[in-house]
Amino acid sequence: MEHRFLPRLISWNMTFKCNLHCPHCYIDANDRASRDELSTEEGKMLIDQIAEVSKPILILSGGEPLMREDVFELAQYASNKGLIVAMGTNGTLITDSVAAELKASGVRAVAISIDSSVPERHDAFRGLKGAWRRALDGIAACRAHGISIQVNTTVTQQNYNEIEDIMALAEKEGATAFHLFFLVPTGRGVEMKDITPEMYERMLEEVLDMVAGAKYKLDVRPVCAPQFMRIASQKGMDVRRWTRGCIAGLYYCRIYPTGEVTPCPYLPLNLGNIRDPDTSFKDIWFKSPVLNALRDFDRLGGKCGVCEYRDICGGCRARAYGLSGFVDFCGGLHAPEELRGDYLAEEPWCPYIPGGEGKN
Repeated sequence: MEHRFLPRLISWNMTFKCNLHCPHCYIDANDRASRDELSTEEGKMLIDQIAEVSKPILILSGGEPLMREDVFELAQYASNKGLIVAMGTNGTLITDSVAAELKASGVRAVAISIDSSVPERHDAFRGLKGAWRRALDGIAACRAHGISIQVNTTVTQQNYNEIEDIMALAEKEGATAFHLFFLVPTGRGVEMKDITPEMYERMLEEVLDMVAGAKYKLDVRPVCAPQFMRIASQKGMDVRRWTRGCIAGLYYCRIYPTGEVTPCPYLPLNLGNIRDPDTSFKDIWFKSPVLNALRDFDRLGGKCGVCEYRDICGGCRARAYGLSGFVDFCGGLHAPEELRGDYLAEEPWCPYIPGGEGKN
C-alpha cells in the first residue's frame, strides 16, 4: 500500500484565528489564536516529515493563514523542501504588498472564497461589510504578481440559484479554477440548513453539463460531492481529468492547528499528532488503521459497498460519519477508538441505487 497511496494534497489549518465569522466554518475559527498551535519550528518539523513521504501540494489554510506572522517564512521553507505551496484564504487581507510576499515565498496558487456574485450577499454570509470587494481586490493583486487563482464557493440554500453567475464572475476576474464545495455537517456547519439530496444531484448535473459543454475555461471540481464522478461517467465524460470522488486518506489529509492529522477537514478523527516524539507523519500515513480502512473499498457499508462506481466515487466519508448518528457543533477532534459515527457507512446524500435503477 505504501506505493499505491501517497499524499498528493495536504491541507494545513495553520491557525484558528480569523478576521471573519462564517456560518459554515468547520473548525469554528474566531478572532484569537490558540496557544497550542504549532510554533514556527514545529511547523518546519511538520514540513520535514511530509517531505519524507512525498512532495505534495501543501495548502496553507486556517482560520485565516495570513493572520500568522510566520506564514511567509513557513511557505518559503516548504517551497525550498520541494513542496508545491498553495494557500486557502478569504482574500480580504491580500494587498499588493502581501501578494508580492506570497510570490516571493514560493506560493504558486491562492484559493479565495466567493459566496455570491452580489456583494451584499457575500458580505452578509462572511459577516464583514466590504468583504466581497476586498476579496476581488485580493484576486487582482495575486494575478498582478503571477499567482494562479482558484475560486471556492460553498453551495447553500442562499446561493444555490446563482452558482453559474459566480462561475462567470470567477472567469471574468481571471481565475483558472473553480471548486464547488458542498456542506458537510461539522463545526459551525451543523447549524446551517443544507440543500436537499435532490438539489445536490441536480446541481452536480448542471455543473457537469457546463464542464462537458466547455462553457467556461475554468478547471471545475465539485468538493465533498464524490458522486460527481458517477454522474460524469453516466454522461460519458472522461473522468481521468479527476483523481477520484473522495480522496480522504487515499491521496489527501488535513493537519489540525495543534498538530493532529485527520483524513480530511470534515472528518475530524484524530489519527495521531506530529508533536508526538514516537509518531511521525510517515507512521500515521502508512500505519493508521483508519486510513488503511479508507483505502480498502471492500469495507464500505450499505449501498456504497456494492456500488459499481465505488472505485471512482467512494461516497463522502465525512458526511457518512456526520450523519450516521453524530454531529458536532464545536468542530473538535474525536479519537478513532471512541467513534461516534460510522465513517465507512453509505453516503447518506446519494440517491443512486446500485445497478442503475432508481437513479433519481
